[in-house]
Amino acid sequence: MNGITIALSKGRIFEETLPLLAAAGIVPAESPESSRKLIIGTNRDDVRVVIVRASDVPTYVQYGAADLGIAGKDVLLEHGGAGLYQPVDLNIAKCRMCVAVPAGFDYAAAVRRGARLRVATKYVQTAREHFAAKGVHVDLIKLYGSMELAPLAGLADAIVDLVSSGVTLKANNLLEVEEIMTISSRLVVNQASLKVKRELLQPVIEAFAKAAG
Repeated sequence: MNGITIALSKGRIFEETLPLLAAAGIVPAESPESSRKLIIGTNRDDVRVVIVRASDVPTYVQYGAADLGIAGKDVLLEHGGAGLYQPVDLNIAKCRMCVAVPAGFDYAAAVRRGARLRVATKYVQTAREHFAAKGVHVDLIKLYGSMELAPLAGLADAIVDLVSSGVTLKANNLLEVEEIMTISSRLVVNQASLKVKRELLQPVIEAFAKAAG
């Protein structure tokens, strides 16, 4: 496509991106929540939106199937960010990445005595770096579904997961014991597209940056 393709994921990121798109003069023709289409047109003939899984956004942008995308810092850290230009922290979809354990598990004591912890997470790379920096020995168990179940079912001693309100942790009798980092969503740009389509992309990037404040 000679115009711009923007990769977005459904849900919170899409909803919080709408005002940023509007600031750039872009209005999607349909909502991905109500439409089954995976490629959505906009009010501009030269701009389309592709709806992909959040964890796939950096891949679509890296390989040029999308010119721009919006992805959480958590996803970008796991992806590695190779070949991606990340010009703007959009300050949307904010949350934090934390270590959580079942209430009653003495995490500090386990760490102090050098216990080897089993940790369930979707964010293996980030968790590995965090525990290595602390000198904590862990066995990482990669899961794709609800992390909260892992300690309850005896699969893991702790989890590393994203937390926004903490309600789900509380409901499952888990406690946050450590914050690893704050997370927000970033604008990512394909570096080749930026060279070839600079005149189209630059105004959109600037509008996003201004709207994100």
